[in-house]
Amino acid sequence: MPLFYAPDIETTGLLPQEEAAHCLRVLRLRVGDPVEVTDGRGSFFRGLIAETGRQEVRVEWSERTPWEKTWDIGLHLAVAPTKNMDRTEWLCEKACEIGFDRLTFLDCRYSERRAVKEDRIRKILVAAMKQSLKGALPVLEGMCPFRRFVQAERPGRKLIAHCRAGEKLPLTALSLPKGTPCTVLIGPEGDFSEEEVDMALAAGYEPVSLGPSRLRTETAALTAVTLLNLLHSKQELLYSEKK
Repeated sequence: MPLFYAPDIETTGLLPQEEAAHCLRVLRLRVGDPVEVTDGRGSFFRGLIAETGRQEVRVEWSERTPWEKTWDIGLHLAVAPTKNMDRTEWLCEKACEIGFDRLTFLDCRYSERRAVKEDRIRKILVAAMKQSLKGALPVLEGMCPFRRFVQAERPGRKLIAHCRAGEKLPLTALSLPKGTPCTVLIGPEGDFSEEEVDMALAAGYEPVSLGPSRLRTETAALTAVTLLNLLHSKQELLYSEKK
């Protein structure tokens, strides 16, 4: 059954124009066909296409079910966008497929890109959410200066992954209580500056290691998202009983 994204499905029953076009022109669905819709806020709605127009699809939903996250922490990824935007877009797609809750782009001293097209990133996140059958769209906060980001109040555990010398906690050793918010900072290709690292540590961020290899920005960010998902997954959703 196809999955569509409609943030106002509960109140209006209407698919957004782009989703309606995909429904009618690509999938060629018609009145009476079953569909599933997510509002991107944690709910799935099942129903039938009740009415179509030239650029409009109205769904009459009959069943609402909650979506259950497969990771049990609140994961906020803050990453410096890469010079090659294709790599950042790839990261956003894959990180959303794996699972995280919030995304901020950092403007750092050694950043090679100072702006991103948020509409483009949001479309990628929507497509990845639907592809991976998730019921919640990550919150996109856009670009933020590094100093302002780290000096803002952030709940829960705060982590910074950097390549500079010093003692670091292996991310694989991190243990968080269920429901704990967690923010992780990933720097640009030139890494965070010493000043930025010191600033983050002074603001309560803990230095963490992603392993012995030197990783590209998008690889480091995806590694962090993957490890935190695996370490804080809801085990009953990952493993089935042996028969």
